Amino acid sequence: MIDTFGARSTLRVGDRTYEIARLDALEKEGVAVARLPYSLRILLENLLRREDGVTVTADDVAALARWDPAAISTREVSFTPARVLLQDFTGVPAVVDLAAMREAMARLGGDPAKINPLQPVELVIDHSIQVDAYGNDAAMRLNADLEYKRNRERYAFLRWGQKAFRNFRVVPPNTGICHQVNLEYLARVVVGADGGGSAAPDGGRPWAYPDTLVGTDSHTPMVNGLGVLGWGVGGIEAEAAMLGQPIALLTPQIVGFRLTGELPEGATATDLVLTVTEMLRRKGVVGKFVEFFGPGVAALPLADRATIGNMTPEYGATCAIFPVDDETLRYLRFTGRSAEQVALVEAYMKEQGLFHTAETPAAEYSDTLELDLSTVEPSIAGPRRPQDRVSLSEAKRSFEAALGSLLPTGAPARSVKGAATPEKVHGQRIGVWGEENSADEPALARVEAAGSAAELRHGSVVIAAITSCTNTSNPSVMVAAGLLAKKAVERGLRSKPWVKTSLAPGSKVVTDYLADAGLIEPLEQLGFHVVGYGCTTCIGNSGPLAAEISEAIDRQGLVVCAALSGNRNFEGRIHSEVRANYLMSPPLVVAYAIAGRMDWDPYNEPIGTDAEGRSVFLKDLWPTRHEVERVVETAIRSEMFRRTYAEVFTGDERWRSLPVPEGDLYHWDPDSTYVRNPPFFEMMAAAPPERIEEVRGARVLALLGDSITTDHISPAGSIKKESPAGRYLMERGVEPKDFNSYGSRRGNHEVMMRGTFANVRLRNRLAPGTEGGFTTHIPSGEVMTIYDAAMRYQAEGTPLVVIAGKEYGSGSSRDWAAKGPRLLGVRAVIAESYERIHRSNLVGMGILPLQFRAGESAESLGLTGRELYDVVGLAALLESGFADGREVTVRARREDGSAVEFRATVRIDTPQEVEYYRHGGILQYVIRQLLSGRREPEAVSMGPAAAPQVQQPGVRDDKVEEGSIESFPASDPPAY
Repeated sequence: MIDTFGARSTLRVGDRTYEIARLDALEKEGVAVARLPYSLRILLENLLRREDGVTVTADDVAALARWDPAAISTREVSFTPARVLLQDFTGVPAVVDLAAMREAMARLGGDPAKINPLQPVELVIDHSIQVDAYGNDAAMRLNADLEYKRNRERYAFLRWGQKAFRNFRVVPPNTGICHQVNLEYLARVVVGADGGGSAAPDGGRPWAYPDTLVGTDSHTPMVNGLGVLGWGVGGIEAEAAMLGQPIALLTPQIVGFRLTGELPEGATATDLVLTVTEMLRRKGVVGKFVEFFGPGVAALPLADRATIGNMTPEYGATCAIFPVDDETLRYLRFTGRSAEQVALVEAYMKEQGLFHTAETPAAEYSDTLELDLSTVEPSIAGPRRPQDRVSLSEAKRSFEAALGSLLPTGAPARSVKGAATPEKVHGQRIGVWGEENSADEPALARVEAAGSAAELRHGSVVIAAITSCTNTSNPSVMVAAGLLAKKAVERGLRSKPWVKTSLAPGSKVVTDYLADAGLIEPLEQLGFHVVGYGCTTCIGNSGPLAAEISEAIDRQGLVVCAALSGNRNFEGRIHSEVRANYLMSPPLVVAYAIAGRMDWDPYNEPIGTDAEGRSVFLKDLWPTRHEVERVVETAIRSEMFRRTYAEVFTGDERWRSLPVPEGDLYHWDPDSTYVRNPPFFEMMAAAPPERIEEVRGARVLALLGDSITTDHISPAGSIKKESPAGRYLMERGVEPKDFNSYGSRRGNHEVMMRGTFANVRLRNRLAPGTEGGFTTHIPSGEVMTIYDAAMRYQAEGTPLVVIAGKEYGSGSSRDWAAKGPRLLGVRAVIAESYERIHRSNLVGMGILPLQFRAGESAESLGLTGRELYDVVGLAALLESGFADGREVTVRARREDGSAVEFRATVRIDTPQEVEYYRHGGILQYVIRQLLSGRREPEAVSMGPAAAPQVQQPGVRDDKVEEGSIESFPASDPPAY
């Protein structure tokens, strides 16, 4: 540690003394540290402790300390997170890439052991379980059996990784959701106690410092509610961070969000977060930090703060952090953290001026907005985006207004008419378009569901899922759901027979306290049996609908609905047959399962009738705040957390009995359909190309509109047998019933590239009138799948580009949304704006992100997608370090021989990213650095299971500068 500012000091806590890097040491340099936002002080400590004169210089520290709230910075911060968090969908391909990198190192004459995690890495298997069985006591066992049957090979591969790589641990299946496990157990808040602090370079005292992380899931900021700074990155950046590389981010703008008042009776944490999401998305915080302050912070339980942090990607911010305060300490004690750990957190945060109290002055922010919590009202969000909040009182009218836009392509417009009149629907005969239904009547289908006759129509709720760590981590809304269920059962109400119901908690603690409160039984009586401990419906693992339900939806072209307590409802995400998806609190999920339809007015229409035939309204069932608080206070105990997490890494007998392959190099099975050696390093040389290759003569693979999410790009959900991926699997003897999901096959590039751009709701303007992964092969004029067209273009030697509108790549931090296009031959994307993570992932895979000038678009320039594209001047621009600006010329040559030229901004935003692009990607860059011996980090011991060690702070880490996570508006790229 080069201690330019004299920051190195000690802190005594109990009988232990720690090394710390004091923030107030900067005050003698004239820096008013107290004016800085909490999150910025965490970054500043990271730089102080890591000052080495190379990766972090004294000028870097001073520049951050003198942060200008109004400036859009062009200066990088070299941030070294304390750890990395993975889930299995993103974690498996990360471990696959590490295994492939080892092989590449060996092939190029290097030491494969250098490819090894150098930061503590924890992977939680939570994305693989699906809701196949539901509504009965055996559901969880049956789903777990299927999970192991489908994923045995993947899990054995992860067990190999756990043995082959140092500093890598796995939380086995059916334990919980990674963000909830992180919140309740893994997060340290301050690293140092319980053997978690690294030793000083002279072998003396351990260091104490703030816990920080990056994760391969965009909802990593859930832990921001605990005061831990962290955010989601693509799997590509995470892999480099695992190898010990610091992450380069531009000094962020920080938006302060002032909270006042308290939530009113009837409003839940879910209603609050939907309100916050709407406000921040409207404000425009893409790429910025959000920080909560004000008197209302103290009124929010920590679980409510975590709910707000969880939905950070839904409003586009990098993180959304709350400061550490007394509520943080209470939560740490309550969730079973050791007394030593809690004492360290309190002492360290107070010593560093990071502890928030009522007297703490407000920091300076780049911008602010304010919310009076007392104005929050019951809400839902949908039918397509989480930021589209709808007041519960307007839910019925909102669905009716959206119905026309939700109809399948080619559906008769008259099928919308009359859909809003439930009196007309009930008792109506089954009909089909143009037959028994008149022009004023909605399409209907009569089916047998759960042994009962049922009538499906537009607006029928076919999925009701209490799912996602967003809400299952919050005891108040989970208890409210149980209490509402109890009151409903007492009145003789039941869920409608056509509704697929499920309860998937984010940790086993939830089941414990619901059972202790006597609320599991009424939930089960409404069909909400525990189906497993994982993400399930929130990530599209909702499983199949009953065959008769699916057939009716398809035959009648019905717009059916899902009600879920999740964080995402993008098109095609929840279920390919469900066109309208609404986010809501767990008690509302129960209510909509009982009502069975979205075109229900919760305030004025009864939810059902009791045994005496009397109308029952939602207000009759809704629990009061006092009722919820009484259960929370009596039914949830610290010992539940300690017992649940005592052997969190052990797993059940099925996990422990899995075969574990031997050796430092993985032995790839050529017949595997789950884990295959990716081709990213096949043609890689020991040195990068001398000159950057230009993009010339490219064809457009897809011409897309606004808000194309990573759900549209990256394969997700079920695999259809008629799709290219389905055909690939069947050619290898895999029956459709064993396809599993795209997410579970992320370790097989052959499946993933075939599913890229194959979302059933994708509309490509190059194939008008189609919906799904189709395009036109321009030279032949044939309409075909995007995969088939890409393979034909590759055979013809033609590079590809994608053209899109605003917010390209929003949504989850899916690395395959960049890996897939790269394997298809996409060399560049031209869009009006980008979401943060996806833009950097494109660069990390060697794909060029270009941005139209403000006010320009494919439409305004008259681009049809049938042109040939050249990008002119890229090599010279990058080699000059953007000395002459950041724009290149794009020439689009039309079929008639004419051409249109326009200027586009190169969205390679940092000098480090230029290096990644020059090498063909981040991982190629890391391999070459390790081959050269110029950047070779030291390995670190993980330490005790409760709190793994991290790299030694204060010692120069001889490693690659890595990862660009930018923090600026997607429409406003920085200059150097």
